[in-house]
Amino acid sequence: MNKVYYLEVTEDEDNQRLDRFLQHHLKGTPFGLLQKLMRSGQIRVDSKRVKSSTRVAEGQRVRIPPIEHKDKNEKRLSKQDAEFIQSLVIYDDGDIIAINKPAGLATQGGTNVNRHIDGMLDGLIKKIDGKETPRPRLVHRLDKDTSGVLLLAGSSNMAREMGKIFAGRDIRKIYWALTVPAPDMNNGEIRAPIMKVGGMGNEKMAVHEDGQRATTLFDVIERAHKQLAFVAFWPRTGRTHQIRVHANHMGCPILGDGKYGGHDAFIDGIKHVQRVHLHARSIRFKHPKTNKMLEIDAPLADDLKKSWKSFGFDVNSDYNAFSDIKKV
Repeated sequence: MNKVYYLEVTEDEDNQRLDRFLQHHLKGTPFGLLQKLMRSGQIRVDSKRVKSSTRVAEGQRVRIPPIEHKDKNEKRLSKQDAEFIQSLVIYDDGDIIAINKPAGLATQGGTNVNRHIDGMLDGLIKKIDGKETPRPRLVHRLDKDTSGVLLLAGSSNMAREMGKIFAGRDIRKIYWALTVPAPDMNNGEIRAPIMKVGGMGNEKMAVHEDGQRATTLFDVIERAHKQLAFVAFWPRTGRTHQIRVHANHMGCPILGDGKYGGHDAFIDGIKHVQRVHLHARSIRFKHPKTNKMLEIDAPLADDLKKSWKSFGFDVNSDYNAFSDIKKV
């Protein structure tokens, strides 16, 4: 831009920090330059000088001065990635969006992680009546190695409402897994605190008395003798790798989970097992806008279906897991 122009704060951007507002609208502009423009009074809100931490309100006008900088390294979402993220959508009512995340794809970026779900969310922006919808926001995360239901919010307000739901216990998340061997009991509760252990490059989560409180329920759906079982898990807390750590803690690591189960997480002769057999099967909660119960299911990926079928398990099981527990 070679002249002054103004951006009006939308309803979805209400109460957002100014620095985040600017980073969204001025992608590729160094943060240091934005700070300099705010300190010098060149970026203003309703003609008033501002700070990075200033929160904007719906209807306010943000003054943007001429900015010549262009980031030659700025990456744009490819057509292939846009089509890919769109192909993952299994539910979309405008407020809540759900995708069936594949295993092997991170939810967010990090060290040596350049391709991830968060980086593709521009592909879910739509044009309605000539206006673009807000960029969807992540509501929660799934491990890179875990597939299944991942929720997105269609606006910042909905993200805040969903955040409240996740912070409480007003949500039911059911995971499907294959464990080796099968648990001794048909159902139960695992209570064991979890914390991060190990040094740089070898970090993992582990049960430790100084860790954070963690509780996971399990319910065996089907058994292949004592060798293996199809198990439903319901994490009542949200610790990193919680189900994987707790499954291994009770002596039944998840099939394919070498990180936590080592050699015990594999079965001799079963060569097609290439990844952790853990899938976020369903999620149930009360919709913040309609106040109606919403349950979203994600079907198993083809590689997991192959494993399920090889042991005679039903890939579309309608087993009512945790039926003795009052459900959300």
